[in-house]
Amino acid sequence: MAKFIYRMQNILNIKERLETQAKTEFAQMTLALNKEEDIMRSLVSRMRAYEDEIRALSGKKINVNEMKRSNEAVRIIKEQIAGQAVRIKVAERNLNMARAKLGEAVQDRKIQEKLREKAFDDFKLQLNASEMKEVDEVVSFNYNNRGTGE
Repeated sequence: MAKFIYRMQNILNIKERLETQAKTEFAQMTLALNKEEDIMRSLVSRMRAYEDEIRALSGKKINVNEMKRSNEAVRIIKEQIAGQAVRIKVAERNLNMARAKLGEAVQDRKIQEKLREKAFDDFKLQLNASEMKEVDEVVSFNYNNRGTGE
């Protein structure tokens, strides 16, 4: 029996590897975005803590140095939050690019798999046709020899 050999198997293998790499990159970008969002949540939490401290200090006997320190801390954290927002946007953009790259890699792999399936179907049709030809030849041979053998 004939063996099916797909001529472009190496291309399919490359497409599969590219898809795996794109999945890995997408996972890394997702982790990076999650990390940046966690940092943002931490900064917002710290800012709220300082704001609560300012409110608590304003209800007591006013300590100017403590108020200045807390206000300065809130200002610094707000700057950090603004910078963190930029880093989150960059991480989101990177994630979207990785998502697009992954989609393209999946699509390329699927195209190659469809081509392989089509080639295999063609192979089966050719194999079936050659088997039918052999059967016809055997039947024809037997029919022709039947009359001469008696």
